[in-house]
Parts: sequence; structure tokens; C-alpha cells
Amino acid sequence: MKITGITDRGRVRRENQDAFYTWQGDGAALGVVCDGMGGAQAGNVASAIAAQRFVEVLSDMPGQPPQRLKRALELANTAVFQRSRSDPSCRGMGTTLVAAFAKEDVAHILNVGDSRCYHLSAGSVRQVSRDHSLVEELVALGRITPEQARVHPNRNIITRALGTEHQIQGDLFVVELHPGDRLLLCSDGLSNEVEDRELLSLMAPTLEESCQSLLALALERGAPDNVTVVLLEAEEAAENVTNERQSDQ
Repeated sequence: MKITGITDRGRVRRENQDAFYTWQGDGAALGVVCDGMGGAQAGNVASAIAAQRFVEVLSDMPGQPPQRLKRALELANTAVFQRSRSDPSCRGMGTTLVAAFAKEDVAHILNVGDSRCYHLSAGSVRQVSRDHSLVEELVALGRITPEQARVHPNRNIITRALGTEHQIQGDLFVVELHPGDRLLLCSDGLSNEVEDRELLSLMAPTLEESCQSLLALALERGAPDNVTVVLLEAEEAAENVTNERQSDQ
């Protein structure tokens, strides 16, 4: 697995309340994106605490990915919630979280809020995560279309956030990966400015170039919010590469 990320405060916001962390070990890769909310400095405190604690717990914990992800979410939520209770300047803060834990040919995706995960494979793009937002609920009820949701005045209202309650429930998804497949994690600063169908055209040969292209387009369109992108790519198994090289000799 290969992984990289980038974040930017955008064109309008005075500070960056997004945070991301990446981790690699034992043939696995983990990416996390958090988009904080709260007055003053609270949003960036919430996102930083959540992302760091999530990675710390999951990277040190044995067991299967679903259990590790759920436990990491539980302890990250507790860390943010306790800080919001103990620090008056952080009262009411919270954050979204989307994470991808990939190993070999399987990725487990966990999300809370409206930060997203996309699966890019064989010339197609699919949103894996499901937004916990007011407009997503309206779309599910058939009251508005996905196109109307993109410009709805309440599109930034989320219905679930990490750190605002004592306990939190995340949604878990499983994605089968093939060599060359990519997973894109992002805050809504990207997804609000770049349409799903445009994501493939912005993919470059390297993950670093792809992240730069995505960020550049969001900035070109005004980037009223912070923009964060993490990209993971499934590489061909080393033994397969060795076999191909031997067959060519």
C-alpha cells in the first residue's frame, strides 16, 4: 500500500480546522481525515485530538480490522468528549472522521459525519461512505435530489459528530481492492467544490501529484472551507512482481 495526504485552510477561513494522519506498518496502511467544528480554536483541537488518538489506538491494537476500528473510534470520541467537558474554551466542540484501514486486497472504511471515502477503480468512482447530514436524510426521503443537495443552504449541517456525546456510532464498510485501485478520503471542503465525476480526471501518476491536482481545483473554485485529501493506492503484490520479472528473463 502507498499513502499520502495534504491539507490547506482554503481561500476564506482564517485557520485550518481539518486534520489528517497516515500510518503504515505490517503491510497495512491507515488514513484518517477529521473536520473539526466549534467556536474559536475548538474545531482544530477536536480534529487534532480525534485523528491522533484514533491512529495511536488502532496502530497499537491487535485483532481484526472491524474491532480495531470500532475501538479506536470509541477511544477517540472519549478523548474529544472529555476535553470538551474539562476545558471551557472547547465546550461543544466536535469533529467528523473518516478512516480507511487497508491490507492486501481488502479495505475497511469507517465514517462519522460528512467527510467522505471514494473508491476509484477501473475507470470508475464510487462514494463508499454515507454522509451523516441533513441533506443526505432529505435525499434518502426523496424530498430533494442529489444535485439539489450540493447547493442546499443547510448542506453543512451534520447529524452525527465525534466528541459531542458520551458514545458514538460509526458506519463500517468493506471494499475489495485490486492493484492500482485508490481510496480517496476527504473533508467536505473538497467534495463541496469538486464533483464526483471529476475525481478520476484529476488523478495523476503519483499520489502526491493527484493530491496537488485535487487541492488546486478546490482552490481555483474559491475554497470557502478547509480542504483535506488523503489518497491510498493498492500496489501489486511483491511476489507477483518477482514472478513477472523472472518470466521476462
